Amino acid sequence: METWLIANLAPVMFAALVLFLLIGYPVAFSLAAVGMLFGFIGIELGMLTPALLQALPDRIFGIMHNEILLAIPFFTFMGLILERSGMAEDLLDTVGQIFGGIRGGLAYAVIFVGALLAATTGVVAASVIAMGLISLPIMLRYGYHKPLAAGVIAASGTLAQIIPPSLVLIVMADVLGRSVGEMYQGALLPGLLLTGFYALYVFGVTLVRPDYAPPLPLAARTLHGRALALRVMIALLPPLALIFLVLGTIFIGWATPTEGGAMGAVGALILAAAKGRLKLEMVQQSLLTTARITSFVVFILIGSSVFSLSFRGVDGDLWVEHLLTGLPGGAFGFLIFVNLLVFLLAFFLDFFEIAFIILPLLAPVAAKFGIDMVWFGVLLGVNMQTSFMHPPFGFALFYLRSVAPPEIRTADIYRGAIPFLAIQILMVILIIAFPQLVNHGLDTAVTNRTPTEIAIPNQAESSLLDTDDFNGLFAAPPATAKP
Repeated sequence: METWLIANLAPVMFAALVLFLLIGYPVAFSLAAVGMLFGFIGIELGMLTPALLQALPDRIFGIMHNEILLAIPFFTFMGLILERSGMAEDLLDTVGQIFGGIRGGLAYAVIFVGALLAATTGVVAASVIAMGLISLPIMLRYGYHKPLAAGVIAASGTLAQIIPPSLVLIVMADVLGRSVGEMYQGALLPGLLLTGFYALYVFGVTLVRPDYAPPLPLAARTLHGRALALRVMIALLPPLALIFLVLGTIFIGWATPTEGGAMGAVGALILAAAKGRLKLEMVQQSLLTTARITSFVVFILIGSSVFSLSFRGVDGDLWVEHLLTGLPGGAFGFLIFVNLLVFLLAFFLDFFEIAFIILPLLAPVAAKFGIDMVWFGVLLGVNMQTSFMHPPFGFALFYLRSVAPPEIRTADIYRGAIPFLAIQILMVILIIAFPQLVNHGLDTAVTNRTPTEIAIPNQAESSLLDTDDFNGLFAAPPATAKP
């Protein structure tokens, strides 16, 4: 029994984590508990030394000292202030007036505003809830098909997952050892293409079933000419200026993501004050929600660090590497398997859990196949976006269900989500087929190559699997241990 356990401790440890998660224990505590438990088991079996666990304080301090992660509370706070100051309502009203005269006009407005909110908030929940509360009753009032209206709102809200300043892109950049700016630049074009595909789908629906998305009646289009132009100046230009301030300075290289997030948070406060909507209660609520989201991310990161330390100590990285490099088809087979795995896991895990648990296991194997880490991160980011749209477990569907009026059934939300889920899967396929969609403008050496030819720049391994923590910490493996 002991010999078998030594040879198979890594898969047993991974299975134990899956069991804890299925039972329903919190992710952060499940990760830490399984990591500590199997660390002690590994010590008892002679696979590693007690000195391994002494590396934990340094790893946790490294997490708390990581300036990149400071961007998460800044961007979260910025998004919450903008959402609660009424910016989303002003944007939807203005863009709805612009497009309202054409079939599907309100749907186009939701998609366009969803992209703008994604570029200013980076928080899916805020985008879906805001647009669900504001636009869904209006779309129903003017005769929109219920599944189409629900699907457009849920899908547009998920753009915050991939369009910078997405929070998950910050986490993935840290895990993959690449800069947040590179990750943002690589994700920008796929995010914009996804927005265009959403609009193209709505256009197709209006051609086949024009009654599904009728234009606004003339009486509902209250702004014309100069009045509409002044409304556009007031409602659209300030958020566009904030987007340039935040993302433009990061792309140009004038500011780090943390500095850009800080400027965005200050800019959001200024916009709210300019509209006369900056109230102490709103700021307090935004700060409290920001603290909760940030704590959630950091605790998962600490738990995953504990898990990965012990997992590597029991040769889990070698087990995963042997498992995945032995797949038929080489790098292409690896990519197909990984994307199917992430797609299926997205039924049960949210994007943060996948980024913290699964990505650190996949990144070293991807590196051995010579896959560029920015391209790999954006590919999985688009794939993980499907976790919000999976019926029946998608979080965006839950968010929309919580604010939808009674006449919207859960079945309507699920039916509306399926076409947009298919569009997201199509985007994954396009990124694999045309890697230059991500690599364009990042590194000309990797542009126009197939996934099996993409070269990985010199870089450290994932920050969660840093080999420096393991030097001199392992005991000599027993003779019965798996090589």
